[in-house]
Amino acid sequence: MIETLTNECPAPSVPEALSVRSGNARGYRGFCVLVDVGCVEISGGSRRIMRGACACAVVCALVALCAATGLDEATRAAAEKQLLALLGLPRRPARRSAPPPPVPRAMRLLYEGSGAIPAAAANTARSYHHTPTELDARFPGEHRFRLFFNVSGVPTDEVARGADLTFQRALDADGAQRLLLYDVVRPGRRGKTAPILRLLDSVPLLPSEGTVSADAVGAARRWLSEPQHNHGLLVRVIEEGEQDIDAKKPHVRVRRRVSESEEEFRERQPVLLLYTEDSRARAARESGQTRLSRSKRGVQRRGHRAHHRRKEAREICQRRPLYVDFAEVGWSDWIVAPHGYDAYYCQGDCPFPLADHLNGTNHAIVQTLVNSVNPAAVPKACCVPTQLSSISMLYMDEQNQVVLKNYQDMMVMGCGCR
Repeated sequence: MIETLTNECPAPSVPEALSVRSGNARGYRGFCVLVDVGCVEISGGSRRIMRGACACAVVCALVALCAATGLDEATRAAAEKQLLALLGLPRRPARRSAPPPPVPRAMRLLYEGSGAIPAAAANTARSYHHTPTELDARFPGEHRFRLFFNVSGVPTDEVARGADLTFQRALDADGAQRLLLYDVVRPGRRGKTAPILRLLDSVPLLPSEGTVSADAVGAARRWLSEPQHNHGLLVRVIEEGEQDIDAKKPHVRVRRRVSESEEEFRERQPVLLLYTEDSRARAARESGQTRLSRSKRGVQRRGHRAHHRRKEAREICQRRPLYVDFAEVGWSDWIVAPHGYDAYYCQGDCPFPLADHLNGTNHAIVQTLVNSVNPAAVPKACCVPTQLSSISMLYMDEQNQVVLKNYQDMMVMGCGCR
């Protein structure tokens, strides 16, 4: 079904399957051909570029394959498994008949902010609320409370790069206070031993509105490496400048009041935002792979594009429309947003001589020159992505938790000859 071309790069075909809509593809329903496959006869550095450039095309082709009609279940399942692997998912989240829970406001704000994750190297964000336990009854006051977050659903290959515990401010407090956040390393036994606590953060509090955040990454890293020793966090609010005196009216909400319903407290309860980096992103970062970028020469000569907008220019290497629709693939039950995205693809000829606007490398120029003299010696240069960008996706994992993940190299931003 998917063929890798090693000796030549003809203009690729684009499947018009249920999940993919292309502006200039017709009559390819029912099968799939890999789009934008790069030549193998290139140098080591260019080889890495070609592999990265093909990532977006592989995703588009596999999504089309999953939705194409006339395929047997084994082929469809194999294609879906490969696509899920590219997305870093071990399996497809289970189908649910009930509607998914509402997306937490903190996660929605991250997604609407272009998916920017406020932790270096992190490419995944998850939000957690306190899981009620029988220990909650031991903390009746509003100045001191134990919070427990079940992070057992985080894949073992992910490393914590940041964790923020966010509190909503209370409007009926005055004076200066301080929030102390502890990791409960070992719980105490009533009347026998005291708990072992490790101070994670100390945050000064003044009367204000909005939210307050404390750093909990130290505890999150321990929970992921030692999940059996996750005993939660202890939050305490004391009077500023006093010696270990509890705040009578804390500036932040740490627990639900007796007179408050669960629905009322839902928007005011503390939220833990956990930022992680998966093994795929970590390997790319450690190997020094970065997002593909357009050459300076191509950017400087962008004004020359108008010269090539005649009829025959439509056959020249350029970016073309390609839309991936998750709903038509049947994934709308676990992908919250977006409903689809513009992946684009590269197609067209790389003629001799290579114009500046085609962003050709020196190697591509030499290869095109040799091809013009002796076509049997080497193939033409290939039309491939030269600039790729990421997309952000909100989806429900197997624990029914909302996950925000950034996927690199999913959208073609520029094309060129390589």
